[in-house]
Amino acid sequence: METQNKELTITRLFDAPIDLVWAAWTDEEHIKNWWGPKGFTNPVCNWNATAGNKILIHMKAPDGVTYPMDGEFKEIKLHEKIVFSSGALDKNGKRLFDIQNTIDFVEEGDKTKLILHFTMSNITAEGAPYLKGQEMGWNMSLDKLVVLLNTLK
Repeated sequence: METQNKELTITRLFDAPIDLVWAAWTDEEHIKNWWGPKGFTNPVCNWNATAGNKILIHMKAPDGVTYPMDGEFKEIKLHEKIVFSSGALDKNGKRLFDIQNTIDFVEEGDKTKLILHFTMSNITAEGAPYLKGQEMGWNMSLDKLVVLLNTLK
């Protein structure tokens, strides 16, 4: 297991008001539609954005392989911040790594800036390859979020 934490920050400006972007992050039905890389679906999506609630998502790849993840909401500040823990699970339901996710929402006129910050720790040898594609995967998810936001306007 790696002891060194890894960090990643992604900043995106969305052409949508903050209340719409917030809804896309806090409504389970919206999460189902944009979470995960291009081509992935979410046949299991338990996402009730309230501090203390558990998260469970099964991302299904285009090849049919399912990638489960779990987590827990730590902090919710309306239109400001979502903080949650998460991690991909192995076939026995054990975490491959831990991620502390902080999503900051910044209103910029009629647009919304998101600042996503991830701190990865307790990285197993099996989990390390997943994290190599994390930035690309998140950017694909955020591209899907743009599509969803355009349909909600």
